[in-house]
Amino acid sequence: MTDLSSDVLHYTAFATDPGGGNPAGIVLDASELDDAAMLAIAADLGYSESAFLTPPPDGLGEPGRAFTLRYFSPKAEVPFCGHATVATAVALAERVGAGALTFATKSGTVPVEVAEVDGVLHATLTSVEPYLEEAADVAQVLDILRWGKDDLDPALPPRFAYAGARHLVLAAATRERLAALDYDFDRLAEYMTRHDLTTVQLVWRASRHVFHVRDPFPVGGVVEDPATGAAAAAFGAYLRELGEIASPATLTLHQGEDMGRPGLLTVELRNDDPRIHVTGAAVRIPG
Repeated sequence: MTDLSSDVLHYTAFATDPGGGNPAGIVLDASELDDAAMLAIAADLGYSESAFLTPPPDGLGEPGRAFTLRYFSPKAEVPFCGHATVATAVALAERVGAGALTFATKSGTVPVEVAEVDGVLHATLTSVEPYLEEAADVAQVLDILRWGKDDLDPALPPRFAYAGARHLVLAAATRERLAALDYDFDRLAEYMTRHDLTTVQLVWRASRHVFHVRDPFPVGGVVEDPATGAAAAAFGAYLRELGEIASPATLTLHQGEDMGRPGLLTVELRNDDPRIHVTGAAVRIPG
């Protein structure tokens, strides 16, 4: 097999500074790589996810602007990843021009629109149709996180939320509780595997439309994801279905501050569209 590891691009998404946001490895032509090779590259990079492009299914999108997109964490393939989608879209736009792109993912078709804002490329992904479910074993996951019931915001109840990948949404009562992340890595990985979760979306509401969020990601082999577009989409659906936010609305999510990698995610709820739209900048990491 051809070794394409030297062709891995390094971008960070949901930030305009290479030192912020969530890094992703990107292979623009992974057609010669099998699953084991893609996983090996992702593991070697150590980013929460890396993205691999191959030709699209027949009839998908505009020629040259449609692709199959797969995502691997250091431990396993994941069905959908928001930050790697944003990073890949920007990397492509630098080569083929801004505008519409279409990605076939394991979760479904994800359209992305890339535009330049103040000299920086931003990508807006449109999620697959989301849904919510009652959360299971909440007492167990609180114990794993070393949270008590009083650490929860009673206005935002625990739920499983999906917008391409499944996440558990837990709302902290205080910013201090959110900042003090200290959990049992192996036990949380087991809980998440049992419930088919990609991350746990921990949130704190700063104001009606502004939130701070963190995403433990032990199933991917990392303690925390620095900026999580898939969870942001799921969280937008969560707020709308619970009646906390009515469409149209724009939400601002701050993530990565407690890790020293600040990122900014914009979540848009549109009228007459059940899908969620997540926007962020992406820039190449030098070196």
